[in-house]
Amino acid sequence: MKTLNHPFTKNPHRTLLALSFPVLISMTAEPLTALIDTAFVASLGSVSLAALGVGITALSSLFWIFNFLNIGAQTEVAQAYGKGHPEKACDIASLSLTVAVGFGLMLILLILPSADWLAGLMGASDDVQAEAVSYMQIRAYGAPAVLLMMVSFGVLRGLQDMRTPLWIALGMNALNILLDWMMIFGNGPFPAMGVAGSALASTISQWLGALVGVVIIARKLGLTFSFAFADLKRLLSVGGDLFVRTGLLTFFLAFTTRSATRIGADAGAAHQAIRQVFLFTGLALDAYASTVQSLVGYFVGQDSWVWAKKVVVVGAKWSLWTGFALGALMWFGRDLVIDILIPASAVGVFLPAWAISSLSQPINSIAFLTDGAHWGTGDFRYLRNAMIVSALIGLIGVWLVDLSAPRALMGIWIAVSAFAISRATFGFLRVWPGIWQSPFRD
Repeated sequence: MKTLNHPFTKNPHRTLLALSFPVLISMTAEPLTALIDTAFVASLGSVSLAALGVGITALSSLFWIFNFLNIGAQTEVAQAYGKGHPEKACDIASLSLTVAVGFGLMLILLILPSADWLAGLMGASDDVQAEAVSYMQIRAYGAPAVLLMMVSFGVLRGLQDMRTPLWIALGMNALNILLDWMMIFGNGPFPAMGVAGSALASTISQWLGALVGVVIIARKLGLTFSFAFADLKRLLSVGGDLFVRTGLLTFFLAFTTRSATRIGADAGAAHQAIRQVFLFTGLALDAYASTVQSLVGYFVGQDSWVWAKKVVVVGAKWSLWTGFALGALMWFGRDLVIDILIPASAVGVFLPAWAISSLSQPINSIAFLTDGAHWGTGDFRYLRNAMIVSALIGLIGVWLVDLSAPRALMGIWIAVSAFAISRATFGFLRVWPGIWQSPFRD
């Protein structure tokens, strides 16, 4: 059987870890670069830093909507690769790249005239608004590159190639840091451009990263402009399901932040610190999810559901233990977090909420892992419906919190944990026992 040729069938644990580690490093490269970028701009003053925050937040939200291109391409290519149909993988990759360019051009046309409105919507005014608009308008020209990289990384991971996206990410972010240093401060042949220099550095490095990704895919699979309408329809259907899912997730996170801020300045500061660490730990768990997605997709293409389930079992073990380890590190490292991120007046509200967030890490591990499993089978509609229910549970939970209570922030994070429990439960039951005509029952 073809399945015997895959390394996972001989060394499941080693293969999973070998594939997950490059994904983790490539996922953390961009946040670390963003921190360095923020540090550079912070030296320019509070106006520039605030403008950078407004620009990044607005554009990240817009770009994230199109993450379905990454997920859809990765699943479809993995299944085609498993079936031994490279021509089908070529068609999917070519279609996804073309759609990415189309949506990227649409984003340019959307962002350029509306940058001022977006900055105002984010609360910017006066000098902050002017710099934020400049940042967004320059970054807008990189929109096609951002989406092309999403697709390129998805296609390569669908081919079980996790290292190439890693090298592209590392190279692109290293170039971004160098160009930041030159363009923000006027080092080398460039004049000092401030926040606009940060935007231009990101745009240039993203375009180079995108072009490298496209060239590598062309060499591995070839590219074509012969698309099947059914493939386009399926990709856009995936986009619709994931658009709803991503929108609900974004709204829920924004609602928790709004509620925490309404408690008071100390709760808002503590919540922001917890949320940032929470999102960063999610990168480790998401690396397992992305790897499981590719492996499940491959074995689904092979029509080997036994091995697809084996992938989920092995992935769940590693993800769960990682969740316990992350929770322990968060709790025992709380003093370091307090020293670095938490004002003295906010420590009292921080600790109870931090404890809940730490305890929820194993639950998050199952939620992330099962998301990857269902992405691999193409079960996007189920994930959409599960998110609708989970978001509703979480939103009701946050809404019920008495914001005047002494431990209101802890109540908000209990609601966040309820949201994670719901996601994990729906994800787990879809595999075991396989509720509602699950593909895992085949």
